[in-house]
Amino acid sequence: NESILTGESLAVYKDLTKEDNKVYQGTTVNSGLAIATISAIGNQTRLGKIGKSLENIKEEKTPLELQIGNFVKLMVLAGAVVFLIVWGINFFQSFNLLDSLLKALTLAMSILPEEIPVAFATFMALGAWRMMKMGILVKQMKTVETLGSATVVCTDKTGTITENKMSLAKLFVLADGEISGIDGVLGDDEKDLIRLAMWASEPIPFDAMEVALHNAYSKFIVLDERPQNKMVHEYPLGGTPPMMTHIFENTLGKRIIATKGAPEAIMQRSNLDQSQQDQIHEAIKTLTSEGYRVLAVGESTSFHNNYPATQQEFQFGFKGIVAFYDPPKENINGVFEDFYKAGISVKIITGDNAETTRAIAKQVGFRGYEKSLSGDELMKLHEPELKERVKDTNIFTRMFPEAKLRIINALKSNNEIVAMIGDGVNDGPALKAAHIGIAMGKKGTEIAKQAASLILIDDDLSKLVDAVAMGRRIYTNLKKAIQYIISIHIPIVLTVFIPLALGWIYPNIFSPVHIIFLELIMGPTCSIIYENEPIEKNLMHHDPRPVTNTFFSMKELAISILQGLVITAGILYVYQLGKSYSLDEATIRTMVFTTLITANIFLTLVNRSFYYSIFKTLTYKNNLVLLIVGITVIAMGLLLYVPVLTRLFAFESLSLFQLALSTGIGFISVIWFEKFKWGKRWIHCYLKKMDHKSMHSVFADM
Repeated sequence: NESILTGESLAVYKDLTKEDNKVYQGTTVNSGLAIATISAIGNQTRLGKIGKSLENIKEEKTPLELQIGNFVKLMVLAGAVVFLIVWGINFFQSFNLLDSLLKALTLAMSILPEEIPVAFATFMALGAWRMMKMGILVKQMKTVETLGSATVVCTDKTGTITENKMSLAKLFVLADGEISGIDGVLGDDEKDLIRLAMWASEPIPFDAMEVALHNAYSKFIVLDERPQNKMVHEYPLGGTPPMMTHIFENTLGKRIIATKGAPEAIMQRSNLDQSQQDQIHEAIKTLTSEGYRVLAVGESTSFHNNYPATQQEFQFGFKGIVAFYDPPKENINGVFEDFYKAGISVKIITGDNAETTRAIAKQVGFRGYEKSLSGDELMKLHEPELKERVKDTNIFTRMFPEAKLRIINALKSNNEIVAMIGDGVNDGPALKAAHIGIAMGKKGTEIAKQAASLILIDDDLSKLVDAVAMGRRIYTNLKKAIQYIISIHIPIVLTVFIPLALGWIYPNIFSPVHIIFLELIMGPTCSIIYENEPIEKNLMHHDPRPVTNTFFSMKELAISILQGLVITAGILYVYQLGKSYSLDEATIRTMVFTTLITANIFLTLVNRSFYYSIFKTLTYKNNLVLLIVGITVIAMGLLLYVPVLTRLFAFESLSLFQLALSTGIGFISVIWFEKFKWGKRWIHCYLKKMDHKSMHSVFADM
């Protein structure tokens, strides 16, 4: 049983004359006898080499991680440059070192977008927590978002698409020439075929097909004869093609000589006419094309006092064929359909043969089951050829670790975001090389779990669809959060910089304590409110974003900058209005700060969607919106009307008119964006209507 290496639960036959005649470390012997020579130990074994190869595969940063990192570095550099410039200008004007440092520090603090890495970490951590509740263990938080951008999912067949529960499914009895199922009432010939197949199996079975035969015997045979018979001689699996024979004898000396194995092997030892051979070949063709694994069953009535040296010396009567089936999981059709709707292509990478894999793939609605590529064929391809083949080939059979790794690397070089699902040791290198490695929690090996970044605790592939939706939701909401950060940072920076640069009467309108308070408001707003936003409608019916896309398009960045500039205009208008009324510095500072906080609150609400209106988004289920907005309003009220806090922030309590003016301008500086969104919806509806009319005219012309 090489399932630890190949992922396939069915045992393989080893023979000295075969090319693959090695018995590997970590595998188990199901039946037979052998003498083996040790040729490798430790890291030189196949198992050891796979484990060693994992050390050479370096983990890569996700595309989003790289983009956010570069953006933050750019802002840090800009902050440092501005700090030095402002400090230099102020120092050479006033020669006051402390005052110059304070003003420069205030501006630098307003520029640095420290909320972005905080928001990124918060989104990933909460996303991992949500996935854990769904039954997915997240080992690397950064993959939470990456999963939402996956363009290709590579999956194993056995145990992932199928149940990994081999069962007896169909019978072919040569006597009547018919293929029958086992769901109804079985005739005597069918029962006799099951009985003989069981006798040809190990008394204590390990092989999945032999376990299935014993289970079928217990189900359909009323009188259990196993306790009355003991095996007196065994011919282990051997020969080319392979077969095995068991001889049982009861207390009365009655013998049962039963054999099973490759149909060709049993046919060679049976006296069959051409018509019978044609029937058998036709039955085999029919069953294998439907994804069944077949074994022929025979019986010998020639009793020898001395056992022949080989089982091939017996003359057998060909009784029929038993067909086994590892059925697809009940929900797998829906899982594939969900992936396809989301624009994600699926590829099967399996150690099984092409015929069985294609048959199963066809049954579950898998796209591209007609074409396949074997591991040996794949290893002969040069890199440019392989990159082209992986584009239009969706089934890869007879795979081994090196071949799987080449597939993953070829897909990555085609700018695909690759998710790899595996459970065996042989999947380890591919799991680690993929952008998202996903291991099975129940049947996965330790090496697979160590190499993976996600673990499906219940081995349920449908959970992966939910995880992709979660990843897309996180990406969309993180984008909203960072657009909010950019928009709200612009008025903070310009409100600090413009009075300073233009030499207005009150140049130091904000101090570090004001910036710190604003950061305390903006952090929870972008991290908590936006992270808790529900998934947008039809998000899983869109194609994943291309890996070459930047986090923001120029249009999206322009919108954020425009929002920030309009808020800045409103704040500076309040500043100038206060000056025109000859208000003191503390009152102007308070009005400017109130305007900024009000704009911050409404910007949070407006930017919950860049398409739907604020009235629509207020119906979204997000209890944290009211909580965070309420805390912000209460905190602002305390700053304005609690004397100790008012003095600390160098504020002045506002009159009702001043408060209404500040909040009103803050509201107007943001709410204009609702008109922009209305225009966007109107254009979308208009184009949709025109498209519908053009389609209607096409059908009318037909």
